[in-house]
Amino acid sequence: MEKILIVDDSPLQAAQLKSILDADYDVTVAVTAEEGLSHASSGDYSLILLDVVMPGMDGLETASILKAEHPEVKIIMLSSLAYNDTFKEAERIGAEAFVSKPLDPNELLAAIETALAN
Repeated sequence: MEKILIVDDSPLQAAQLKSILDADYDVTVAVTAEEGLSHASSGDYSLILLDVVMPGMDGLETASILKAEHPEVKIIMLSSLAYNDTFKEAERIGAEAFVSKPLDPNELLAAIETALAN
């Protein structure tokens, strides 16, 4: 079973994501970027769902660190702030996809399946 790490500062959003994914994936939740980095260094995750806007370290900075330390990990960025420069920065960092909030479960699952297949 593929391992997925969710990093989102909203406990409600993280719980919703976990409930969507729990049936098909081994899911871990982190509510801060720092907690996410800690989990990523101790776990063997196939994919990380990463919120862009978080207090302290944001998702783009976190993604840069994750890609530097774990270049093989797949990252999908999540955000309600769908700005062109944010998309471009996520792409430059190496994120596989960008899914806008509010999340459409089918869009999210399709993005996950595509990222894991590549």
